Amino acid sequence: MSRRLTITLAAAASILALGLGGCTAADDPTAGAADAAASGSFPVTIEHAFGETTIDEQPTRVVAWGWGSADDAIALGVTPVAIPFQSYGGDEDGLLPWIADALKGEEMPVVLPDTEEPPYEDIAAAAPDVILAAYSGITEEEYDLLSKIAPVVAYPGEPWATPWRDLIEITGTALGKSTEATALLASIDTEIADQAAAHPEFVGKTIALTSDSDGTFYVYKKEDPRVAFTLGLGFVSAPAVDELATDEASFYYTLSYEQLDRLSSDLLVNFGSTQEQSDAFLDASYSQAMMQVQAGTVASPVGAAFISSVSPPTGLSLSWGLDDYVTLLAAAVNQ
Repeated sequence: MSRRLTITLAAAASILALGLGGCTAADDPTAGAADAAASGSFPVTIEHAFGETTIDEQPTRVVAWGWGSADDAIALGVTPVAIPFQSYGGDEDGLLPWIADALKGEEMPVVLPDTEEPPYEDIAAAAPDVILAAYSGITEEEYDLLSKIAPVVAYPGEPWATPWRDLIEITGTALGKSTEATALLASIDTEIADQAAAHPEFVGKTIALTSDSDGTFYVYKKEDPRVAFTLGLGFVSAPAVDELATDEASFYYTLSYEQLDRLSSDLLVNFGSTQEQSDAFLDASYSQAMMQVQAGTVASPVGAAFISSVSPPTGLSLSWGLDDYVTLLAAAVNQ
């Protein structure tokens, strides 16, 4: 989802010429960082894949890059000055519907250009005092260049793999909103628990979450965030999901069409970016061998925005899509 960036010395110099401050790093983690963040005081130091970043003062001009950081900042009461263009799930301007809903009546952030690498000049023009990229694919070289503009909060482990709950906590720490982040997570947990209580028929039902795209069938493992919160509704991951897994290092694996009959579960959730894609799977000869298709116990979330709201969810998107998602699950379980 990312690629190495080749940048000329002249371009790098133009970033430096903007005169914006970078982040600082210490040899050892700052002992009081967590307590400081919890109380909303600064400085705070956040460790990540490229070292650590110290934020000296509470940010007021926030730029988000990647996925989820903009959502979480808004959910915590901080509207970024610039956010990434979202081609999957966003409108023609790259704006996600839950962000548009949350900021209705307010001035919208600048939407950055739709590029694979960070648009350095546009980010610098936004004059940020922090860049949130904790769920992104930035490389170390890109991190170093962004750090010449403002302190950068990168992902804690692997690119594009930060758990959504951790992302809310990281965003809260960076913005001096840790108390609000804790409250937001508790509120989301309550929403999920309320949905589970309203649907006792979910309890103990085995479930498998999949997608069929461009001739490849994907199965999502328990490590995938969409699976994790779905299990919180009372479902149990189907044993077949683990039994058929071929890649322990990833949150998904691919399954040949000849093996689909082995993916048994009480409920199958199959994600389709379009109605045509969803219908094509249900009508395909290879899907007819699946017990769930035969029984009609298939829930089909359709549409880029709908799918994006739950995979992976964010502090804004999960609440936006949860009711419709649960309605689909209930209809399939109760058919």
